Amino acid sequence: MGSLFAELTRQASTNARREVETYTREIPEFGFLDKDPRARAETLEHSMWFRRRTVELSPDNSELNGDDLGYIASMGELRASAGVSLDARQQVLRVHTALMLREINEATEAQRGGGVDELMRMMTWFAPQGERGIGAYRQGFVRVLRRRIPYTEQVALLARSLLKEDPFSAELAAAVDMELPDHCTVTVFRLPDRPTIDRFLENEIGALVKSHRAPVMWGPEGGDGSGELIALLPLFSGATAAENAPPHVVPDLLPDLLPDLTPDHLPDLVRDFARALGRPCAVGTATAPLPELADALDRARRISRAAPLRRASARLRPHTMADVFIELAVADVPFVDDWLRTVARRLETGPDLLATLDAYYRHDMHRGATATALNVHTRTLDYRLRRVRELTSIAPGSTRGVRTLSAVVTRRLSGAWR
Repeated sequence: MGSLFAELTRQASTNARREVETYTREIPEFGFLDKDPRARAETLEHSMWFRRRTVELSPDNSELNGDDLGYIASMGELRASAGVSLDARQQVLRVHTALMLREINEATEAQRGGGVDELMRMMTWFAPQGERGIGAYRQGFVRVLRRRIPYTEQVALLARSLLKEDPFSAELAAAVDMELPDHCTVTVFRLPDRPTIDRFLENEIGALVKSHRAPVMWGPEGGDGSGELIALLPLFSGATAAENAPPHVVPDLLPDLLPDLTPDHLPDLVRDFARALGRPCAVGTATAPLPELADALDRARRISRAAPLRRASARLRPHTMADVFIELAVADVPFVDDWLRTVARRLETGPDLLATLDAYYRHDMHRGATATALNVHTRTLDYRLRRVRELTSIAPGSTRGVRTLSAVVTRRLSGAWR
């Protein structure tokens, strides 16, 4: 055994204790190690074992064997059984890797610049075997999750991991029998009042997740009792689809169209989940490749806040940036928003002018279709449109009317003006 490996062996006990102390100091969830002597002893034993196996295997570039990987997986099972979260699990892997690299560097410095060949052998072994060890740890973690937590919580973990670009996504996807896609359409259901998450709603959402093959999660609850449900609809390109035959197939994805891509099956998902939620909601959506889902969530969330609140019906649809880009801009310009709100106040004198304009623009200003939707005669519709012009000096069917009054309607229906 060379001098670098001898130095690592000599420091193994000290380094293992430092690792356990670092866990308790830097990872809040691992504070239990200070209160549970048995758990602390098991963690210290694992740290010592891994350092011994590193020194035993790395000189000859030998691989971790099946028993080694099984032992590492058992540690993942132990942590999951203790209720360690995904975030804490990631912190453990980060701290462990950082400390191992630090220990190798310290041992190298102790040789005063010597042992370069040994260092190269160590690093050649460390990267691939470290990756195999991390994979085993994750597999053990997932095995417990599959046994201990409900299906809806498993898919919520998958959604969160996808949004965080967590490599753990692959194991979670396999656990819930889903395939990782090329892209996802991130859809946010904004709810003025978040429903109680009872067993019935949980079961209904679980059934919809399986039906649409789309992981979902609840977003943060607002201080006013509002909430949001986030769904990730997986999309597969034509080439991938031909090979794997996934449920949601779209033509070759064009980068320039991604933000506003709305797959044909998205309206069905929106309708089904909105009905399950049982309350008015505003829906925003954005599409992106997996590495950019966090940005897509931010866009979809902003769009949902600008979109109109509607009940689950044929009128409820997912809104893209192209649908509400004016309202998104207006929300950031207070004096413009105040002006639109003044116009809205004029229209509130009625009769039903805001609802009439909403139907008028949703039916592309077709008088017959609008009158039918409102269940009024076309002469009544014409009267209301004239009344809008009298109150605002803006003709609803003019270019200015479409630009201004449609923004007024959408801002009013979004609930932004409370």
